[in-house]
Amino acid sequence: MLERIITALVLVAVVLSCMFASSSHYPMFVLMIIAAGVAGYEWFKLMPKKSENANKPLAWCYGIAAAVLSALALSYTDVALLLWAASILTWVLSVYWVKSYPEYDSWYNPSLNVIGFVLVSAAVTAIYSVWQSSPWWLMYLFLLVWGADSGAYFVGRKLGKKKLAADVSPNKSVEGLYGGVATAMLIVIVVEVIYLDLSLAEHALFLILSVITVFSSVLGDLFESMIKRRAGIKDSGRILPGHGGVLDRIDSLLAAAPIFAAGLYVLKLIGVDL
Repeated sequence: MLERIITALVLVAVVLSCMFASSSHYPMFVLMIIAAGVAGYEWFKLMPKKSENANKPLAWCYGIAAAVLSALALSYTDVALLLWAASILTWVLSVYWVKSYPEYDSWYNPSLNVIGFVLVSAAVTAIYSVWQSSPWWLMYLFLLVWGADSGAYFVGRKLGKKKLAADVSPNKSVEGLYGGVATAMLIVIVVEVIYLDLSLAEHALFLILSVITVFSSVLGDLFESMIKRRAGIKDSGRILPGHGGVLDRIDSLLAAAPIFAAGLYVLKLIGVDL
């Protein structure tokens, strides 16, 4: 437990420093590229393969390629927008994959290597884009995802009875989902009442975006759990003592970040500048 707490404190300190400590974009830029590289490496290790040892060098190459693609997308907005669109389409499809598992698992094939590039690069570029809008919007995204996850954990632990997706993640319950959504909605209400000066219609749009973001974070968590279960692996990696791998920490954000960033982009296009 102590190891887990220390790791979490270090992670929070690093991320917050990159978000708030400097007006330069380089710390956050570099952090996102590193995160993409490590997440890419871990993703490749979850993919269908014939030999563990033979694929280790390929995993490093895959991670480097994910970092390069992310750096390109971080530098060119059009590339990032294409990645977000492809990512959101993938997450829509993944609803069926999660719902149908384990009866249907044909999605577990080499095409996941391409999907990994899309999901990882889209997530880090979305996080970076939200941060560029305002570090406080990125903090809001984190609070939504962490609030929903924490609420689901505590409510599910106390009241959970009906399984949400028993074959994918046996510990998650429908009651926990309700608790997570309720916790996230408290965060939304506080932010809307205290910090936002919007019309009724704009409040409604912002609420809809926040709700979709919360549900997508749950989907991201379930999807990574499903891949790990199909691959027969408990944790995506061991780089974070007490927490597993980078993918284990950002699985919810893989889905939530592109959807939230795309939502902010669309709201701005229609004149709702948050």
